[in-house]
Amino acid sequence: MNKITHLLVVRLSAMGDVAMTVPVLRAFVEQHPTVKITILSKPFLKPLFTNIKNVTFYAADVNNKHKGFWGIYTLFKELKQLKIDAVVDLHNVLRSKLLRTFFKLLFVKIVYIDKGREERNALTRTKNKIFKQLKTTHERYADVFRKLGFQLNISNPKFPVKQKLSKDIVNIIGSKEGKWIGIAPFAQYDSKMYPLDLMEQVIANLSTKENLKILLFGGGKKEVKILENFANKYPNTINIAGKIKLDKELNLISNLDCMVSMDSGNAHFSAMLGINTLTIWGITHPFTGFAPFNQPFENAILPDLKKYPNIPCSIYGNKVCNGYENVMRSIPPKTVIKKILENMQN
Repeated sequence: MNKITHLLVVRLSAMGDVAMTVPVLRAFVEQHPTVKITILSKPFLKPLFTNIKNVTFYAADVNNKHKGFWGIYTLFKELKQLKIDAVVDLHNVLRSKLLRTFFKLLFVKIVYIDKGREERNALTRTKNKIFKQLKTTHERYADVFRKLGFQLNISNPKFPVKQKLSKDIVNIIGSKEGKWIGIAPFAQYDSKMYPLDLMEQVIANLSTKENLKILLFGGGKKEVKILENFANKYPNTINIAGKIKLDKELNLISNLDCMVSMDSGNAHFSAMLGINTLTIWGITHPFTGFAPFNQPFENAILPDLKKYPNIPCSIYGNKVCNGYENVMRSIPPKTVIKKILENMQN
């Protein structure tokens, strides 16, 4: 019988990767209700874990109080008071390695993620590429818990019920009528973004459909300005970016009928809430293991792989194969529109 009763789960960033822990944690606490979990991540990501039973959030202030060697040591001393039985490192970077080293000195059990670097290199290289589906990141996360002796099945997920729309959202959008589609056109790298002129064609077409409201998601001043321009240009289109915080954004996403996103954080936000999620891919590919949770492969809209056989060029989108700068232009707006409308009918 497993005697572990309190786990420290570490995943400090990035936003989408942290969101991908949510379905795994939900499954774990459902299957192991006597085990307490403390999730360690960046402060603004706390709303991702609201209302998950037996999960407590602990904020890592890695830019100030918990910065550098002594900052991580300070963080360790704080966490030590929580009487942790085991550390589950889902990040496996310098900060988390240092933190778990301190815990190891206390003879606390340590397990950490295997990122599958060799497989990823084989998938992204241009010569002798091995093009196959890699283990999903969600399963890689689950594997770390299994190393501690816990059985964990994430194949039959239970999603939270749709949240009642907050007053803040109703004031911006109005009450729910007809179908709501979210569009999140931005990503960390340009190579993962559907060109904005093509996305505008998608928005323009969808905005003419009856009983359909388009809600635009993003962040940062530049993105807000672009999305405001779209919203002002087209009917039934509302910009959400810059108007609500993450907790309200998740409240809204839980009421969407469909989310259209790049290979980026918003896809994981909607998927973790059980929302139908379409993703548009550039030089990355679902085979890398970063597809949204529990979404069918058909929900991935891909470039012309015959014309661009070296896709995926990289795991994260930070490396572009020579001549692959415009792979997304091989996806016509009509293809995106058709896929969205088909999904809205389901």
